[in-house]
Amino acid sequence: LDDLQEAFDFCYKVHYLPGEDRTSDPQYAQQVQALEAKLQILDRQRWEVLAQIQQLLGRSETLRDFLLQELGAWQERQQHACLGAPVDTSLRPLETWFTELGQGLFQLLQLLRALGDLQRKVTYERDPLKAETPLLERRLQELLTYLLKSAFVVEQQPNMPNTCKRPLVLRTASKFSARARLLVRLHDRNHRMEAKIHIDRDPPKIKGFRKFNILTSSSKTLLAGDSPQDGLVCDFQYLTLKEQKDSRSGKGSKGTGE
Repeated sequence: LDDLQEAFDFCYKVHYLPGEDRTSDPQYAQQVQALEAKLQILDRQRWEVLAQIQQLLGRSETLRDFLLQELGAWQERQQHACLGAPVDTSLRPLETWFTELGQGLFQLLQLLRALGDLQRKVTYERDPLKAETPLLERRLQELLTYLLKSAFVVEQQPNMPNTCKRPLVLRTASKFSARARLLVRLHDRNHRMEAKIHIDRDPPKIKGFRKFNILTSSSKTLLAGDSPQDGLVCDFQYLTLKEQKDSRSGKGSKGTGE
């Protein structure tokens, strides 16, 4: 496509002279016809490239839906593991699949931006790049954003150092830890990535529901995992639960510590 555009642009600048009346020149008429033929080929190639990108985006959305199903199955296995079931909770296959899809989407994003550069160099009436490229890039950005949000998972559920305790069984005023992982491997030493912590302040309106604050820093830096094949992880250590005071009585509700 780039070569076709360069050939057309060169011929256009050499042979086409707007503003001059050369309709009686048969050679010039042939040159204009040749230019029109080149423009038709260029236009057809642009439509074909856009159609291929649309097809790839459709396949990527199908693959994303499959990955979300696999991620849901992994989360169910993790729940069973927290109850003591002997199940496989390895994230390596999911991390590989998420990374491959993410890399493909980033390559498509670079391609769309390259098409935008071509359109700025050469455009014409009813140019498909001018109308379709922004729409495709917006669709791709939404797909990529959704994928990255879905790829941020809790690899190790909150757990106390005491090996006798199962995950998610926590005691107030005692330390516990957790680990989150980004399944899309994005290693860029020039940019530091941080995970900001948001705590749900609106628990269900259930009688007897106890409210807690999680004592920790407001953000954590994503670091490379334990091996070169691992992606970015975020370790939360030395976390503490502190029960919120009852606003009506000014005292914390009394109950079991777990």
